[in-house]
Amino acid sequence: MYAFTYERPASVADAARLAGSGAKMLAGGQTLLASMKLRLANPPSLADLGGIADLAGIRREGDALVIGAMARHAAVAIHADVLSAIPALADLAAHIGDKQVRAMGTLGGSVANNDPAACYPSAVLALGATVITSQRKIAADDFFTGMFATALNENEVITAVSFPIPTHAAYMKFKQPASRFAMVGVFVAKSASGVRVAVTGAANGVFRHAGLEAALNKSFTPEAAAAVKIDATDLNSDIHASAAYRANLVSVQTQRAVAKALG
Repeated sequence: MYAFTYERPASVADAARLAGSGAKMLAGGQTLLASMKLRLANPPSLADLGGIADLAGIRREGDALVIGAMARHAAVAIHADVLSAIPALADLAAHIGDKQVRAMGTLGGSVANNDPAACYPSAVLALGATVITSQRKIAADDFFTGMFATALNENEVITAVSFPIPTHAAYMKFKQPASRFAMVGVFVAKSASGVRVAVTGAANGVFRHAGLEAALNKSFTPEAAAAVKIDATDLNSDIHASAAYRANLVSVQTQRAVAKALG
């Protein structure tokens, strides 16, 4: 690990100022600290967001669930408002990594990092969530821009994510056994505005599947999902699974997610 300066801002404004001067935001540190230990990352300074209490809240606001950027996975998994409003989101959080990761990892850190196999980005995209930052509000469809890339500016800090409450939702993940990241994860959400399907782990970033959405908007059933052919052309192929295998997993996990969402 290279030398760095450690900062502990007391407010979002202080954190944004430090980000603008080149500091890297430290949320749960589950990816950043590991990268630094391997000398794959060399930030000049870290700004620890753990001292900003306002970033850890979870609350219901009308027809939306607002979760602070520093809410730990373990807290999301057991929070009463999450369990009652969007149980699929609580279930997703409960199966991220292991107990140690869930105790330290945060919603905001996962969303900002945008790992192509992370779970939370699929929930943000499928639920049509809004990412709230120190500067603005960003719609999910505009937020994720590529592998480990987002629409965030250098001096912008995520403060919360607002999730519209769906009528039906479920997340199904086929885990890579060693890392517990998603080899393929599918989040399905149905609301008054229609069905959204987000896939993680299968490609170079989280994405919506138009074919599955069109089929499920006509008939929200596992059979409708099964009838959609999944194109493997742009999917990942590696030592863990071929692109064809991942394509099959997208179909199977979508069918299972719909069945689970219907109860």
